[in-house]
Amino acid sequence: MSGNVALVFEEGTHSAWLYQLLKPLVSTVTVCDPRHNKLIEDGNKSDDEDALALAQLLRLGAVKAVYKGAQQQQQLKELCRTYDNLVADTTRVQNRLKAIYRGRGLDCVGHALYRADQREDWLAKLSDGAARFRAASLLDQLTALTALRKQAKQQLVKQARQHPDYAQLLMLPGLGAVRVAQLLAIVGTPQRFRTKRQFWPYCGFAVCTRSSADYQIAAGQIVKQRKKVATRGLNRNHHPRLKQVFKGAALTALRQAPIKAWYERQLARGAKAEMARLSLARKLAAITLTLWQRREDFDLNKAFAAN
Repeated sequence: MSGNVALVFEEGTHSAWLYQLLKPLVSTVTVCDPRHNKLIEDGNKSDDEDALALAQLLRLGAVKAVYKGAQQQQQLKELCRTYDNLVADTTRVQNRLKAIYRGRGLDCVGHALYRADQREDWLAKLSDGAARFRAASLLDQLTALTALRKQAKQQLVKQARQHPDYAQLLMLPGLGAVRVAQLLAIVGTPQRFRTKRQFWPYCGFAVCTRSSADYQIAAGQIVKQRKKVATRGLNRNHHPRLKQVFKGAALTALRQAPIKAWYERQLARGAKAEMARLSLARKLAAITLTLWQRREDFDLNKAFAAN
């Protein structure tokens, strides 16, 4: 095909591979979110009809693009998925292991159950041979997963350290090596977002509002009502891992005195504890985006100065 060829296709299992494969062959490649392509559902449906509808939506600028990073970010994403999966598998095995002892009325509070030097003592508490075999197999799984999890963490941090913004993000409160690596894998570049107003919805921190009557007629003129806008919680369409990164960073950052003082001021003003922590997570997300875009170092006293 001659001329400037613009290619568009929907997000799916092969979208990342197709994006890297077809990007050098055309002028532009757009991977769009199928949930926003409601016009495709009208009328007849076929491969040809869907392709025509996608082309028309692209021409009108009505498709919502899904960000696809460079090859280096794709590698970081794979390592991040590997680490997250191993963490989830480790937690699942630990929960199954404790369920065996709780189901038999045995106290297993804490992490002593997972220690290798106390393995025989915990297995001896189970009188049932089948339960003892199951617990032993789960402990073997836990040992293997712990070793794999450590290796995945090392590879993830090693890959993240090659990013030029790693050292700068590491200075932010609550962001350790793993959270910075996850942030780099998910966001890639801060230039994707113009301001914090676009970044908050991606993190799941945007407040949803609902209003069906913003204006009224007063004295023969149309005026805007002054009633308070009704809120409906936070947006649901977001990246859950990124939300966990900033919520976890907020809990870790509370150990620092200026941030803890800021948190206590929010509580003194009447805010609930969970809302104060949410405000802290939103503030950390906004600070991260701003400093990342400007390539500036973090100043704790300036960011959390007493007002």
